[in-house]
Formats: sequence, C-alpha cells, structure tokens
Amino acid sequence: MADVKSEERKDATELVGKESIANDMLIKHPLHSNWTLWYFEKNNSKSWEDNQREITSFNTVEDFWSLYNHIKLPSELRVGCDYSLFKKGIMPMWEDQANRAGGRWLINLDRKQRETDLDRFWLEILLCMVGEAFDEHSDDICGAVVNVRGKVDKIAVWTADGQTSNTVLAIGRKLKERLNLGNQSSLGYQMHKDTMVKTGSVTRNQFTV
Repeated sequence: MADVKSEERKDATELVGKESIANDMLIKHPLHSNWTLWYFEKNNSKSWEDNQREITSFNTVEDFWSLYNHIKLPSELRVGCDYSLFKKGIMPMWEDQANRAGGRWLINLDRKQRETDLDRFWLEILLCMVGEAFDEHSDDICGAVVNVRGKVDKIAVWTADGQTSNTVLAIGRKLKERLNLGNQSSLGYQMHKDTMVKTGSVTRNQFTV
C-alpha cells in the first residue's frame, strides 16, 4: 500500500513539474523600456518623413527575438535603406524633441565589412540598448540607426544630451568594449546640431574614444 501511495505522489510531482515548466514558457520577460522599429526606404515621390515606416513596437525579450528573427538582416537590405530602433514615442529624426539636444556615436563600415561586421555590430548594439547594458546611462539612450549605402555603411547610437560629457563618454567606451574594437579603432561623437548645419562632407567630432 505504501508503495502505491509513493508512486501516486511521484506521478503528481511529475505532473506539477511539467505544468510549472509549461507556465514558465508562457511568461514573457519585460524589458525596461518599450521600443519601436522603423524602416526607411527611399522614394523620391515622398518626403523623408513619409519614407519612414513604423513597423512595430515591443517590450519583452521574447517579442524582441521574434521580431529580429523574422526580418531581414541589415546586410540583406537594398542600398539606400535604413533600420532604426528607438524608444517608443521618439522618432528617428534630429527634430524630435527627445533628440534635439543630443548627438550620435558613429561607426563607419567599408563595403567589405558588410559581410563580416555589419550584422554582428547591429545585433550587439540592439542587445546593449534593450538589455540596459549602459547601466545608469541607459536612460540617455534614444535609439540606433543602421544606414546601408553604396560605399560606406553606418551605424549610429543616438543619445539625448550631447553636453553631459561623462554620460556620453561612458556610452562610447561601453560601445567600443562590446564591439571589441580595440585601441586601433576610434569612435567619434557628433552633435546633431553640427550635422544639420555642416557645410562639407565631414562633421566634426565633439568627443572621441
């Protein structure tokens, strides 16, 4: 009789265990912020702003991976197209109130790096943003943009306030560390206000790491 009761308890424990695992699989893990993915494809018959398409928003780890695994990689986009991932409510444009006083850490990648580094860098930056890898400086992150272009692709991380040097430099150093750029490479930070009024092809760097 004792053996029967023991087997019943064992069966019940196994059932509870399986049910518990199933429930865990249904629970999504919330992110600190809500994020929105934007897609830009140039159409000369539309304004720049109208060419920006809001794709979807998410606020859990699982929804991030679901989205990432169902869209093209940056290296698969047509030349002239962009992805932008920004905190929900912030548009990927200089004029947005949240971006106006800020700037961007800019990474330039030559054509051959599209096959070796572009997708890897972009994913790492996305993980840094949604995973709050910038610690106490994460609140200053607005978003990131990847531009696929004919000669030089670009990835930029946008921050809210370009005058807070400690925060800007901490974000830049973390980016450099997570991308394993090493001392042979440098990153430059450009203020949006300087980019908007530049007269040549190069915008001066406010900071460099």
